Amino acid sequence: MQYQRDILDEFAESRKPRQYPTIEVANGLVVEDRSSGFVGDVVRWNHEAVTLRDRKQHLRHFTWKPGGFLFEGEPVTLVRPAQRATATQRVTASGSVAADRSAGARVARASRIWVEGKHDAELLEHVWGDDLCELGVVVEPLHGADDLAAAVLGFQPSAERRLGVLLDHLVPGSKESRIAATVDHPAVLVTGHPFVDVWAGIRPKVVGLDAWPEIAKGELSWKEALCDRLGVPFEGFWPKLRNGVRTYADLEPELVGAVERLIDFVAVG
Repeated sequence: MQYQRDILDEFAESRKPRQYPTIEVANGLVVEDRSSGFVGDVVRWNHEAVTLRDRKQHLRHFTWKPGGFLFEGEPVTLVRPAQRATATQRVTASGSVAADRSAGARVARASRIWVEGKHDAELLEHVWGDDLCELGVVVEPLHGADDLAAAVLGFQPSAERRLGVLLDHLVPGSKESRIAATVDHPAVLVTGHPFVDVWAGIRPKVVGLDAWPEIAKGELSWKEALCDRLGVPFEGFWPKLRNGVRTYADLEPELVGAVERLIDFVAVG
């Protein structure tokens, strides 16, 4: 005897979450984010997000979600690889797998990354230190970029001696954008982030805030004015802020993208 399907059974089935094929994430895997249409290859991941890089070298971070990506035109769920870590393997703050250093540290290459100040350099070492060490790339503070063109000339960049420069507040019409325009060399990449200071490139949730307070131009520096508004001592605030950063996911994507473009650029030389 045949039974007709009950309408309640059909309703219950329609409410079941759709099951998507799963694909283990891997560097180089090309997928498309379904919600934005962003297409790129996987360059790194951590427990919070997967990072894709498109053909223009733009980086974007996407959360893990069921059926969130297209692979060869079909919806799939990306999953993290099963834990196969050895006693010497760990994931770095930048989301990559740390290299085995048992063979010793790599000799520094001639290429460099320059940043505007000490705090910028410390933050890059804090998050990307393992990657930089593996590549043999040194980060150096400029302590001001006003004479960048002369400094670049003195560096003598070449195909084997590449230079990446990270500038704060690199937005149209800013002093930094005019400084960047003075440098034109195929072995030099000048990029940056839109924040007035690298402090603002750290997500305020790191210190329990929803947003950084608006700071008007005045007698105090932006950093000092921020601490004044927060009612905290200036001395000692930076180490607390920096150490609150656990992974690149604690940084604004504009800062992450700028740094990773520089690392990719200088690693070629």
